[in-house]
Amino acid sequence: MTFASVVAAFLMAEIALAAIMGLAWSVERATGQTGWIDAVWTFGVGVTGAVLAVLPLGDGDGAGWRRAAVAVAVALWALRLGGHVVARTLKTPDDPRYRKMIQAWGDAASLQLFTFLQIQALAGAALAVSVALAAHAGSPTFGIRDGMGLILFVIALGGEAAADAQLARFKADPARRGEICDVGLWAWSRHPNYVCEWLVWVGFAITASVDAIGVLAWLAPALMYWTLRYASGVPPLEEHMLRTRPEAFRAYQQRTPLFFPRLF
Repeated sequence: MTFASVVAAFLMAEIALAAIMGLAWSVERATGQTGWIDAVWTFGVGVTGAVLAVLPLGDGDGAGWRRAAVAVAVALWALRLGGHVVARTLKTPDDPRYRKMIQAWGDAASLQLFTFLQIQALAGAALAVSVALAAHAGSPTFGIRDGMGLILFVIALGGEAAADAQLARFKADPARRGEICDVGLWAWSRHPNYVCEWLVWVGFAITASVDAIGVLAWLAPALMYWTLRYASGVPPLEEHMLRTRPEAFRAYQQRTPLFFPRLF
């Protein structure tokens, strides 16, 4: 891809996701259920990324097999994560993170939420472009970067699914009621699902990194890390846990790393 085609891809993704997140805003305003926002965002990024992966973007367009493989990969990511969010929302329609923001915004909540979701659209466009860069990487043959990116993507997607399943089983156990999940991957990190989500985007960036333009794909894992670690991921969730189960969660904080597992 050329810089011009990257800009064009970003603009296409932004227009699509701005409309999609406008729909998410309308759903929340109509139903009062904030849980659907992340589901709409996830499916929107997945569809947009897959379309950019297979869409002709000029300058060689990359190998057809790589474009198809990357499109399938981002679709699998969206189906897995989006399906998980949908299942969670069907049980608990409200997301406490969004609800707290809406309450804090007061009378300005409608406009503030719309603005916030449009910022999410911008972030999603950056992720979709990283998918496009991976799909349209210039090398015509399967190389070491393709192998490394694929292996990491499979490990990360499987790890995220495993973390979510472990948490679900823990919550479903009546004997564990009121306790903090610290089994399986949750014994290694307080947010193993977030770690694996970040690694998904590292996998796409590795595949894309065949030239100077491809290096732009690293914006996706950088953005995802900042969002999960410092913005809408870890901080509000840890605040919620400290508010609802302070003693148990403080003990968990002391014995378990926040994000990256300890190697030694």
